[in-house]
Amino acid sequence: MDNVKDILNNYYAEYDEDGRLEKDKAHSIEFITTTKYIEKYLKPGDKILEIGAGTGRYTIYYAKKGFEVNALELIESNLEKLKEKIEPNMKINAVQGNSLDLSRYSDNTFDITLCLGPLYHLFTEEEVEKTISEAIRVTKTGGKIFFAYITNEAPILNYGLKKGHLKELEKICDDNFKVQNIPEEIFAVRYIKDFNKMMTKYKNVKKINELATDGIAGSLGAIYVNELSDEDFKIWLKYHLSNCEREDLMGYSSHILYIAEKLTLNE
Repeated sequence: MDNVKDILNNYYAEYDEDGRLEKDKAHSIEFITTTKYIEKYLKPGDKILEIGAGTGRYTIYYAKKGFEVNALELIESNLEKLKEKIEPNMKINAVQGNSLDLSRYSDNTFDITLCLGPLYHLFTEEEVEKTISEAIRVTKTGGKIFFAYITNEAPILNYGLKKGHLKELEKICDDNFKVQNIPEEIFAVRYIKDFNKMMTKYKNVKKINELATDGIAGSLGAIYVNELSDEDFKIWLKYHLSNCEREDLMGYSSHILYIAEKLTLNE
C-alpha cells in the first residue's frame, strides 16, 4: 500500500482533481448523474460518509445543503484543498485515512456512505473486498452505499483509441483485451459482470440500482459533447439520464455506480 500511496501522491500532485467533475460539459455528466441518484435516497438529517473524498466536490456540495459529512481522503494534497473550502457554518469532519481501515468509525453510523473514488486505485481483490466490507460495516441498517468504479473499456477507448496508444495498451492486456490492474498504470478497471459477482458475497446488502454515470459521453468527450450548444447539451443530458440504467449500454461508460442497501440479518 505504501508504494501505491507514493504513486498516487505523485500523480495527484500534478493532476487537476479539483476541476475533474466540472471542467467541461462531458465531465459534468458524471457529477450530475451521481448526485441525482444520491438524492433519490438522501433524507433530511441523514449523516453522510464520503470515503476517498478527493478535493471535496461531493462533500462540500452536501455540506452546503446542510448535511453533516465525514470525509476521509488518502492523498494529503487533496485533503488540504478540501479543508481550504470548508466554511464556518459547514458540518464537515475531514481526515486523512484510507478505505481499507475505517476503524475510526463505529458500526452502523452513517445513513449514506459514498465510495466514489477508492475502487479506482485498488489493485487486488483483497483490497477491494476489504474496502467494501468496511463501507458496509459503518453504514446503518437500511442505509445506502454507493460504489463507483472504472470500466475495462475506459482505458481502451480513452487512452488507446482516442489518444493513439493502442500498442502500449496491448502490452498490459490479456488476449481478450482485459486490462491488467497494476499500480504503475494509476487506475484499476473492472468488468461489470465481475463486480456484480463479487457483490453477491455480501449477504447483508442487496443491489437496489446500477447505472452508467457518464455513459458514452465519457468516451466521446470533447469530440462531440463539449461542442454542443447549451440547448443541445440539455437534450443530450435528458437522453443520458433516461438511458443510464440500460444494461446494454453500460459498458460504453467510463464509470459505473453500484448502489446497495444494508439489510437486517434476517432479510
